[in-house]
Amino acid sequence: MDLGAYQGGVLIRWANLPPELLCDVIKRLEESESTWPQRKHVVACAAVCRSWRSMCKEIVRTPESSGKLTFPVSLKQPGPRDTTIQCFIKRDKSNLTYHLFLCLTPAALLVENGKFLLSAKRTRRTTCTEYVISMDAENISRSSSTYIGKLRSNFLGTKFIIYDTQPPHSRASIPPPGRSSRRFYTKKVSPKVPNGNYNIAHIKYELNVLGTRGPRRMHCIMHSIPTSALVPGGTVPGQPEALLPPLSNSNSLSDSFRSISFSKSLDRSTDFSSSRFSEIVGAAMSNDVPDGEKSKMPLVLKNKAPRWHEQLQCWCLNFKGRVTIASVKNFQLIAAQPPPVVAAAPPPSSSSQAQAGGQPEHEKVILQFGKVGKDMFTMDYRYPLSAFQAFAICLSSFDTKLACE
Repeated sequence: MDLGAYQGGVLIRWANLPPELLCDVIKRLEESESTWPQRKHVVACAAVCRSWRSMCKEIVRTPESSGKLTFPVSLKQPGPRDTTIQCFIKRDKSNLTYHLFLCLTPAALLVENGKFLLSAKRTRRTTCTEYVISMDAENISRSSSTYIGKLRSNFLGTKFIIYDTQPPHSRASIPPPGRSSRRFYTKKVSPKVPNGNYNIAHIKYELNVLGTRGPRRMHCIMHSIPTSALVPGGTVPGQPEALLPPLSNSNSLSDSFRSISFSKSLDRSTDFSSSRFSEIVGAAMSNDVPDGEKSKMPLVLKNKAPRWHEQLQCWCLNFKGRVTIASVKNFQLIAAQPPPVVAAAPPPSSSSQAQAGGQPEHEKVILQFGKVGKDMFTMDYRYPLSAFQAFAICLSSFDTKLACE
């Protein structure tokens, strides 16, 4: 039963507002408070009571269609199709931590002005390196209720696996479960959601055996994103929808991205097998695989090849002013191959491509990462990646890779 909200010890019957009036109020707020920190008022509306919560879910659109990050769930949903969400990462070498912020203004990097989104802590183990990813800036722990996933590398730091606490869509190509590890005492999202750490992506950096000069080469297999997601009208299936702020007026509303909890975790197999990875990448790049089969395969991303600048005597990529310092860590990711042709969604004509900027969908930069200061890096991402996936991929670039450089 909706009771309303308390303010100054007095019960206010906000839940009894007529639906038409409530809809108009939230629509006006959604349109006027379009940027952070003012956008926290939209989050507060979703925590008043169940009727306000339901209305917010109907009005507030996903990042894919609005280009805005509002609720905690936005960090697990794909970014916008036509623009990028601009973020920056601050590295703290003394604590081995990394913090992801949303750029609030064009000059956000100069004044380090940003909305906190995610954090990660690096831990070196005997046979691997792990990056624990959390929604809390301070408590970065796998036992915390704000733990949402991790990144794990092999011994050389050339292969990585991204684990998510939430299962991907039912048709995702996920490696079979393996050995289990200790359980973590965090809350469940839903009784219907199975527990576990789910392998949602593989990252591989190519070995540079001859030691030739040039940037790192990498491939990413996104097990939770089918190739068909890049087809016109395609979607990323299995997007989470049930993660909103709690129904309370607690102080946690001041930082909405900390008011979230996830299920108990159970590790899946740690498979760094080159044969399986090469098989998927080879199939994605092959012209012999039927389009019907290729559309069901996981999306494969690759780094965009830079060009050699004769005058500057260096490798160059167009980061459109978002990267200012040359570094082997800098990269841009694009689709490894054009999306398959689907009968229900014919490929766009050359005229429509010209109107969209003259660039085919598979050649658009999906994620770019680069250095702008001693411990400052930019991260810009778009559909079909989420902020969580993009952050995890960027974390893999921080590891030293002597065999790849």
